[in-house]
Amino acid sequence: MRIAFLGLGVMGGPMAGHLQRAGHDVVVYNRTASRADAWVTEYGGQQAATPREAAAGADLVCACVGADADVREVTVGPDGAFHGMRADAVFVDHTTASAAVARELHEAARARGLHFIDAPVSGGQAGAQKGQLSVMCGGDEEPYTRVEPVLKAYGKMVARIGDSGAGQLCKMVNQLCIAGLVQGLAEALHFAKQADLDIPAVMSVVSKGAAQSWQMENRWQTMVDGQFEFGFAVDWMRKDLGIVMDEARRNGARLPVAALVDQFYAQIQARGGQRWDTSSLIALLDGK
Repeated sequence: MRIAFLGLGVMGGPMAGHLQRAGHDVVVYNRTASRADAWVTEYGGQQAATPREAAAGADLVCACVGADADVREVTVGPDGAFHGMRADAVFVDHTTASAAVARELHEAARARGLHFIDAPVSGGQAGAQKGQLSVMCGGDEEPYTRVEPVLKAYGKMVARIGDSGAGQLCKMVNQLCIAGLVQGLAEALHFAKQADLDIPAVMSVVSKGAAQSWQMENRWQTMVDGQFEFGFAVDWMRKDLGIVMDEARRNGARLPVAALVDQFYAQIQARGGQRWDTSSLIALLDGK
């Protein structure tokens, strides 16, 4: 396929690289052009000066940018991809954004004879680099079926959850699960420290039972060591939880634990931990 990829951050760069290495003809765009230069040097392919230019003639356009406003800018903005895409082409948005903007752009795409799939991902920077992401998709079935095999270049799990916006709602469920799990793990490790337990021995046992989780397996040691430089940042989690809370206000969901954990992350930010990873919740309990 001829594919345009918009946004070459810690997630988008490796994802676009997997597409190029899978044999697709990839044209990239990044707001900071030097990052696109570096990507082309590493992977080959081509770069374009605007999303519109990148999308010209593409069968598929993928994006992984920052938030709702960024998604609008690279789609329907003055130099947005929608102005350059050919009829019946598919736009797949990997940004974690709101369900509302997904539905808005789905309709905008349809009005132009295009297709829009919201497809946020989970798995962090390591998952992007290894091609082991979970991709949660919302949108019409036919264009999803068309692009699903392509997304498997970086997705170990690629699934259509439902109609437009369902992918973003699924990602919100994912972030709610993570927020509660990390806080629970932080409290458990803090408790074990206070009780003077042999923490490696404790983790070797509880990680094999009902308490097991990815967070436990991959983060307990770094949390105990006070190391918080492993991927998904507190700033990003607060952005995502903000999206979740906005949606909960619309649909009436009650999220008391998530609201509390969001406050804890705000305290981490106030202490200068904006770029710490999400496991840094333990720092509050340990008084760091």
